[in-house]
Amino acid sequence: MTGKIQTVLGPIEPEQMGITMTHEHLLVDLMDYFHVPDEASLRSYADRPITMDMLGKMGQIWTMNKANLQYYDEKTSIEEVLKFAHAGGGGIVDTTDFDLARDPLALQRISRATGLNVVMGSGHYVPIAHPANMDEITEQEITKRIVADVTVGVRDTGVKSGVIGELGNMYPLSENERKALRAAARAQAETGAPISIHPGANDDSCMQILDVLVESGADPKNVIMGHQDYALKDFDKMAELAATGVYMEHDLFGFEDTNLMYLGGYTDMKSDAQRIEALEFMVARGHLGQILIAQDVCQCRQLSRYGGKGYAHILESIVPRLKGRGFTQDQIDTILVANPARALAFA
Repeated sequence: MTGKIQTVLGPIEPEQMGITMTHEHLLVDLMDYFHVPDEASLRSYADRPITMDMLGKMGQIWTMNKANLQYYDEKTSIEEVLKFAHAGGGGIVDTTDFDLARDPLALQRISRATGLNVVMGSGHYVPIAHPANMDEITEQEITKRIVADVTVGVRDTGVKSGVIGELGNMYPLSENERKALRAAARAQAETGAPISIHPGANDDSCMQILDVLVESGADPKNVIMGHQDYALKDFDKMAELAATGVYMEHDLFGFEDTNLMYLGGYTDMKSDAQRIEALEFMVARGHLGQILIAQDVCQCRQLSRYGGKGYAHILESIVPRLKGRGFTQDQIDTILVANPARALAFA
C-alpha cells in the first residue's frame, strides 16, 4: 500500500482522489451526546423532527434533539453528497470509527452511487462514546483490531479502512485515551496508514496528543491534526504545532453558531472568516503544504435539506472567498487536491 490511498472500493493512486474533504461523516450515530435537559420546554425538542422554527436554536439544542443526532439514512446521504460531487468534488474521508456506528457496506454503496472516492476510518472516539468495557480492552487488542481493519477489512465485510481515526481525545488525556493513541501509533507503524486526530479544546491538547503518538512510533508527517478551528486559538501555538510536520486541518467550515460545552468547557467556535485568517497565517509562515480543510458534516442540521450548508459549502462558498482574499488557484489546488493526496497516501 505504500504510496497508495485505500478507499472502500480498493486502493487507488493519490492523483485519482481529486478535490477531497478530509474529515466528514456519511452516516453516523451521535446519540452518545444526547442528554435530557432539566427544563420541560427544552425536553420538548427530544423527539421532534427537525423543522424550520428550530433552525435558529439548533446551535444550542443540538444535543437535545434525537433526529439531529441520528444520521442513518443512506438515500439522504447519497442525495446530499452528490451536491459535493456536482460541485467538482472527488473524494471524502469518512472519519466514522468503532464507536459511531461505522457502516462499511453502506459506504461502498454511497461511493458507487456518487462516483466519489470514499476513505473509511478506524479507532476509538472520545470517552463518552467508548464501550462499557473500555477499561478492560488492552492496547494490544486495539492495535490488532485497527491493523485488521486496514489489512483484512472490517469484520467479515472485506471493506478496508484507509485512515486510523478520527481518534477522539479530550484535554487532559485520560489513560484510556492514551491507550487508544498508543495502539493507533503502533498500528500505523505496522500498516503505514495515516492517523486522523480529534483533539481537545485546549491550546496544549494537540502537542500532548502528538507526544504520545511519537513516543509510540507514529510519524508526525503521517498525522492529520483535526479540528484546528477550536483546538488552537493561539497562533504561536499553531506555528509550534505546524513545525512538527503534521497536517493542520481546519475541518469545521460552516459551523459558526454552536455550543461546544461537551468538549469539556465552553468553547467559542470560530467563524469562517476567522478560519480563513488562520489559513492566511499558515501560508504566510510557509506551511501551505500542510493545510487541509473540510466541514465535518455529522449532524442532520448540517444537511442542506434541513437548512444546513451541506458537503458543498467549501466549494460553493469558501473557495470564492479565498480567491477574494488573494489566494491563487495554485494555492487553492494545493489545499484541496495535492495536500489530501499526500496526507492520505500510505507511508
